[in-house]
Amino acid sequence: MPLRRVSSNLALTYLIFVVLVWCLGEFIGERTVPTLLLAYAPPLLWLLPAPLVWVWVLLRRRKIGFALLATLIAAWGAGFFHWRAQSAGSLKVLTYNVARGTKTNPDRLAVALRQIGADVILLQEANFYDPDFVKRLQADLPEYSLSSAAEVSTLTRLPVAKSQVFDLPQNRREVLVTRLEWQDKPLTIVNAHLGTVMLSPVLQGDLARVRRTRNARTEQVGVLRSIALQVDGPVLLGGDLNTPPRGIVYRRLREIFGHDAHDVAGRGPGWTFPSLKVRIDHQFTRDLQPVRARVLPGVGSDHLPMLVEYR
Repeated sequence: MPLRRVSSNLALTYLIFVVLVWCLGEFIGERTVPTLLLAYAPPLLWLLPAPLVWVWVLLRRRKIGFALLATLIAAWGAGFFHWRAQSAGSLKVLTYNVARGTKTNPDRLAVALRQIGADVILLQEANFYDPDFVKRLQADLPEYSLSSAAEVSTLTRLPVAKSQVFDLPQNRREVLVTRLEWQDKPLTIVNAHLGTVMLSPVLQGDLARVRRTRNARTEQVGVLRSIALQVDGPVLLGGDLNTPPRGIVYRRLREIFGHDAHDVAGRGPGWTFPSLKVRIDHQFTRDLQPVRARVLPGVGSDHLPMLVEYR
């Protein structure tokens, strides 16, 4: 095959690859195991072939447009072009998976949370290894009231009307629903930690386990939907949802609870799980306007905290 044709095919193949991966992950998503893997894979993988493609097309000076378009689409899909205008809000909500306190201590965590100054703090994996962790954390944050479920906790400086706990199927986790008062109006906060789709069994050929964890998450989203249907007025779902910003589960959560705060008011890819360069911690809101969303430095966890301001 002539070198020019190889050059053209390489750039065009990369473009087709990027578009196909994006479409399959976005629109087919969790329906099949292969497309689930595409939806949940770190989007930086889409950019890995770009240097090779660019070296080849620049050497041959052919079909640079294909390579440029493919690279731009891959970078856009990875969130590098995401930019939204931001302003200060009057309500600050933080969500943070604290990894059961294994990488920090109550005093250090309390200092970090106080410096952030959120009105509502949603913690996941708050079933701390140290049985005195919660007591010490509360003592260090006396301005906050605390509500807890199985392994999620909500701290708030706002008046609390009541809290409810709902089981999540097929695991030992629970959803914590806290009804608050903000600006003399009711505000419902849903704190959740959805199960993880187990992808490691793919390497062992155990696709049945992958499907089981996928199906369990579908049931868990159904619980969240039933909660949302019971709520009148503003509602916010926040937490470690173990869901990247694409695929069927993500779209369903957005349909149920409204805006993804980072999409509306964030900048950049917003990686909350930095080891894999993915955003799996979210805040979805109905009848609240996100005006600034930021991923903050961590204080001892494999996740990073996300702070969103609303008005």
